[in-house]
Amino acid sequence: QVQLVESGGGLVQAGGSLRLSCAASGRRFSINAMGWYRQAPGNERELVARSTNGGSTVYADSVKGRFTISRDNAKNTVYLQMNSLKPEDTAVYYCNAEGTSYLAFRSFVSWGQGSQVTVSA
Repeated sequence: QVQLVESGGGLVQAGGSLRLSCAASGRRFSINAMGWYRQAPGNERELVARSTNGGSTVYADSVKGRFTISRDNAKNTVYLQMNSLKPEDTAVYYCNAEGTSYLAFRSFVSWGQGSQVTVSA
């Protein structure tokens, strides 16, 4: 089983910055892609940013130019640098990883525990 542990998040004023981190741990696995999703109250979970091993990166239109996803593959860690934050960015942010478990001989999709990001006006 691959576990994701998130850190970062918190309360910030509009225009401020926050950085989220997410580290994957487990035995005998490889990761194909990592990303961040968010869910605001009353809304469905939505993709924020995603990065694949092939170098492909996707951002939601609402965060382009403000958020940056990066990865440290040696540490199985993904980061989300969030700049110029807006009140509408307020949500619980979830880390996501997709890959292969060599213990279970199957693919996996894992989620982090969620990190609250609150942006005040």
